[in-house]
Amino acid sequence: MRFFPTLPAMRRSTFAPIVGLSLSIAALQPAGAAEGVSVFSDPSKIAAIGGSITEIVYALGEEKHLVARDSTSNYPKAALALPDVGYMRALSPEGVLSVNPTGILALHGSGPRAAVDVLKKASIPFIEVPEHYSHGGILEKVRIVGKALGVDAKAEVLAKELDAKLTAAEKQTASIKERKRILFVLSMQGGKILAAGSETAADGMVKLAGGVNAVEGFSGYKQMSDEAIITARPDVILMMSNAGPPVSDDELFGNPSIASTPAGTARKLIRIDGGYLLGFGPRTADAIHDLAVSLYGAQVTD
Repeated sequence: MRFFPTLPAMRRSTFAPIVGLSLSIAALQPAGAAEGVSVFSDPSKIAAIGGSITEIVYALGEEKHLVARDSTSNYPKAALALPDVGYMRALSPEGVLSVNPTGILALHGSGPRAAVDVLKKASIPFIEVPEHYSHGGILEKVRIVGKALGVDAKAEVLAKELDAKLTAAEKQTASIKERKRILFVLSMQGGKILAAGSETAADGMVKLAGGVNAVEGFSGYKQMSDEAIITARPDVILMMSNAGPPVSDDELFGNPSIASTPAGTARKLIRIDGGYLLGFGPRTADAIHDLAVSLYGAQVTD
């Protein structure tokens, strides 16, 4: 299959708020590895960077520690009352430090690199939380956030609760034999399909919900050629409902390559809130269930 090359940096910046939810992450390192800390000595004023990090803090009942959030942290609604220090992949050290945090808790992949390097060299403890798009990755996040805030026992309770919910959600599609082929479309700039490959949040969610990623041969997000889309033969198109320049159903299915696929013939499109679908946090088990039901309907077992 032929794929278009990765988007140039300037063009990618147009979609920064979208891609921040779901770009693949490489070279993961342990929380606080560069700084040698895993527990905040003073957790009274924490700046949370990354939507799932903020959700976990609230799920632990430790939101009293938060003094700020990033712009991807829009759930729960109560978090919106916190000062916004900017988009997690376009941070400015001045913006983060302006809230006078006693610690910074950031999802791995926050950036740009230069800004993160400045924050790591500041006198404020900086703990980095790994991101793995998997069942186990969610539990790891919970335990690391709990440890950072000094509430290990509460984190273990939450991790066990989420473990049970995730296991149950994954079992709901275990008996389904004919798996749907899913094409996750991030954007359609200029009529070109930007789709999710392996090592992405979208790929992880499709698999957890009992589907198959319709594309293969690349990781991250890339523009696909018309030939590659047709060859992928997706049964369903999956998109975020609240990101991007909006793409109408008619625009999507009017694309000749999409129209030539089983998904295009059936006009099968699922739209789900991006933070809910791709957050890999406390709500992911529910998102798995909802996506599975959208894909398989009554075949999904309780």
